[in-house]
Amino acid sequence: MTRAAAPRVTAPPGRGAGPAGSPARRRTPLVALLGAQVIATGGNVVTLVALPLYVLAETGSASMAGVLAVVTTVPVVLGGAFGGVLVDRVGYRRSSVVSDLVGGVTIGMVPLLHVTVGLPFWALLVLVFATGLLDTPGQGARTALVPEAAALAGVPLERAMGWWGAGSRSATLLGGPVAGLLVATLGAVPALVVNAATFALSALVVVLGVPRALRPTVEAAAPATTVGTAAATAAGDREGYWAALRAGVAVIWRVPLLRAVVLLVMVTNALDVARANVLVPIYADRVLGGAQALGLIVGAMGLGAFAGALLFSAVGPRLPRRATFAWGFLLAGGPSMLVFALQPSLVWCLVATALAGLAAGALNPIIGTVLLEEVPASMRARVSGAVSAGAWAAMPVGALAAGVLVEQVGLVACFVGFGVVYVLVTLVPFLPTPWRAMDRRAVGPG
Repeated sequence: MTRAAAPRVTAPPGRGAGPAGSPARRRTPLVALLGAQVIATGGNVVTLVALPLYVLAETGSASMAGVLAVVTTVPVVLGGAFGGVLVDRVGYRRSSVVSDLVGGVTIGMVPLLHVTVGLPFWALLVLVFATGLLDTPGQGARTALVPEAAALAGVPLERAMGWWGAGSRSATLLGGPVAGLLVATLGAVPALVVNAATFALSALVVVLGVPRALRPTVEAAAPATTVGTAAATAAGDREGYWAALRAGVAVIWRVPLLRAVVLLVMVTNALDVARANVLVPIYADRVLGGAQALGLIVGAMGLGAFAGALLFSAVGPRLPRRATFAWGFLLAGGPSMLVFALQPSLVWCLVATALAGLAAGALNPIIGTVLLEEVPASMRARVSGAVSAGAWAAMPVGALAAGVLVEQVGLVACFVGFGVVYVLVTLVPFLPTPWRAMDRRAVGPG
């Protein structure tokens, strides 16, 4: 696997060397991108905690919680699949800001309607759907700028992606308990005001901290890999929307490692959403006492994943990438589900969840690094969106199946069944082909 050449960054007019003029200014774009990602992720954690508990309180139905989870995940799939081409063309910085502003308005309508004319269930679903539609393109836009920001700051890409993962996980770590406290004291829907505010703050951080000139120079950035040359990429950008979308999907199809990653994450994400959005909220509601317990469990996952991502950012460039990925996936999901099947106390739930998070901490940084290394710079958003769409495609099925199965076979049986399937699926990366290609052949600066 070849490593892309470091792209050039054009200086803003009238500023001489622009962001490269001083060490502090060189680091500012990377810090701003990380900060915006942390803020946006923290706001989303509030939604993850508040909405399932709101639906359970209003309807008392596990199936309705499953429906909510479906409506939460479907727009992420659609936004990832169809929004990436637009992000590549509109620009990464602008797309990030627009995504956050629209999301702030739509999620902010939830508490506004709740305290004014009322919030019927169908309206809640519409607003949740609209909020998620631009969320994946916005996150993809910020991620697409990480290689340039890291190069500007003199940070190896793997280390920057480790920081990226640690930042997102820290948002989960802090956001989960805070969200549980907000829901317990204010109620589920009013707590969403915090999420609306985080969208606005994330947009402001990008506007102030990321210069317009921070963008890839395609001719320097696109690697001559199986997906073609920079000239071919530029020609692709002049094609129509659907042709450009097909070109992004073709990148995944032509690289066996990317295909394998998408298929693996598609299955595990379906199991993860069943656990996080349906099974664990129901367990917390029925056994552990509700919102505060759920917030602590979400925070425990964030704590473990934050530690894992931070550890990877420190030693990741020296670790065997494939082995780290395989063992992390094997330990990240199935074992913790089997622990929940034993119906433990809150303490053991927190321990199992934190250990699962620790194992998962390196997964997203590794996947993100591989993706950024393999994809031409001008196609990052559309390919990242296609990867996200593929990875999320089965999540609505997992969420709906979990809600139905809980009512049919019971919560414990669901934890056992989903956990066993998770363990079996995550044995796949130990096979040699095509996973051997994940091991880097060129190592960046340490």
